[in-house]
Amino acid sequence: MRPHGKTKLGFFPLPTPEAARLRNCLAFAPEFSAVDPCVADGVAFTVLLQGSPASRYGIEIDANRSEQARSLGVETLHANTMDVRCPAESISLLYLNPPYDMEVGQTNNQRLELVFLEHTYRWLKPGGVLIFVIPQPQLKSCARILSEHFGDLTVYRLTEPASVQYKQVAVLGKRRKRHQHLRDSELLNCVRWLEMLASKTDLSALTDGVAAQYEIPPSGPVVLTNTGIPLDEVEDLLLDSAAYHQASRILLPKQRDVRGRPLTPLHGGHVGLLCTAGMLNGIFGEGEERHIAHWRSVKFTDHWEEEEEDGSKILHDRERFSHELTLVFANGKTQILTHEKKDSE
Repeated sequence: MRPHGKTKLGFFPLPTPEAARLRNCLAFAPEFSAVDPCVADGVAFTVLLQGSPASRYGIEIDANRSEQARSLGVETLHANTMDVRCPAESISLLYLNPPYDMEVGQTNNQRLELVFLEHTYRWLKPGGVLIFVIPQPQLKSCARILSEHFGDLTVYRLTEPASVQYKQVAVLGKRRKRHQHLRDSELLNCVRWLEMLASKTDLSALTDGVAAQYEIPPSGPVVLTNTGIPLDEVEDLLLDSAAYHQASRILLPKQRDVRGRPLTPLHGGHVGLLCTAGMLNGIFGEGEERHIAHWRSVKFTDHWEEEEEDGSKILHDRERFSHELTLVFANGKTQILTHEKKDSE
């Protein structure tokens, strides 16, 4: 996953106005179950189902966001969606806003939008409704699976600023029944249509005036099961583990407090080693002269030119290492001391 995606843990939330507009596309059954496999803080999912009698289930890999979703009344499982199992054909509404990235490893470098769809679409019962929020270009990678397993497909362009930034579109469709098989020509036409929409610049926008088009069928409660390692529980139990106590002596050694005077005077090389090892870092002085000192080793390159008897010139480069001392004083003044004098800031 790219650094930006890692920082957000794949969290690209749907703006709440867009969730409210999507809600206008739905007609709720008297009782049904709905799942958001990437529920995040639960805000968009809650707005989407506002006023409905749905049993709401979510999955979230981030512990803090999973707590936020629970506080909104979503029965949330803190887990990796790929480790979660749900009974096949048991839910009525699947709202899927997956990470927008490409993963390396178990998924064979596939787009995560496709990976999440392949893992979760089987949870939908025949006639169940899919709401799939992805970047528009990724319609192409998901076109085949959407065409094979869903009918009545509609694609809307989302218009909120955050949605425009990530080129978000919403795909709505109904899970095909088992006996509904498309002819090869129909399947190919549907795939080509979705691939064409992946680059279409004038897609229909999702507006407040969109009327209900998708009836959500009834269904009962479900049970989501995490087959992965419960990381939070393991983390809590780790400190009491005998193996942890053994390994921590090597992996997490206690910081040594070096005190006293050396038996013999130190020469420059000794002092340099102590400096760059961080053993002379610390807080020193009193009053306005109180300061933090931090040493490090810095590489410098010297350049000089040598002229030969025939008039040709030879350029020389020489690399060397020197020590740099950064001082930050209590009054806000900073100073960097190196082999060359630098001005105070």
